[in-house]
Amino acid sequence: MKKGLKVFLTAAIVLSAVACSTTSDEETKNKEAKEKVVETKEDTSVPKEYRNALHKAENYSKMMHMSKQRIYDQLTAEYGEKFDAEAAQYVIDNLNADYNENALKCGENYKKTMHMSKARIYDQLTSENGEKFTAEQAQYAIDNIKGDYLEAALKSAKNYQETMSMSKDAIYNQLVSEYGEKFTPEEAQYAIDNLDE
Repeated sequence: MKKGLKVFLTAAIVLSAVACSTTSDEETKNKEAKEKVVETKEDTSVPKEYRNALHKAENYSKMMHMSKQRIYDQLTAEYGEKFDAEAAQYVIDNLNADYNENALKCGENYKKTMHMSKARIYDQLTSENGEKFTAEQAQYAIDNIKGDYLEAALKSAKNYQETMSMSKDAIYNQLVSEYGEKFTPEEAQYAIDNLDE
């Protein structure tokens, strides 16, 4: 079971890299319209490198709903954008982003696509290896994600049943485990009660 859990958790980490990056056609059109406005208002007293970094960061915020820290990290990463620390700090100081809203969109995506529990979403949003939102931004997301978590627990349970051939008792334990899915006992029991025989 430990090997299967490692495989599942590894897959979850990989999926987290893309979980917050879904964008609708309408969001894309709005982004393009805003980019045109930004292009006409660029401050030429700011170095081109800084403006380029700011443009990249705007995309990361609007399209991938990144946290401030993840944007900074991506801008300065050796395998990312490779901007220098000064350009990245200029971006952080001047980027007009709603990080609460970014955390919310990211959290909604985790719930919808990965069927995460409230506690796991919070952990992923605040994790140093995850989204790197502040505790306040993550709590805003948790407080504003719509719906209950019963269906997320059920979908997660079905995934364990179908892909790992686990017993109902083992699934329940995985759903409520601090090292597993972190669903509430009520959510986990709902999932078990509604699994296919």
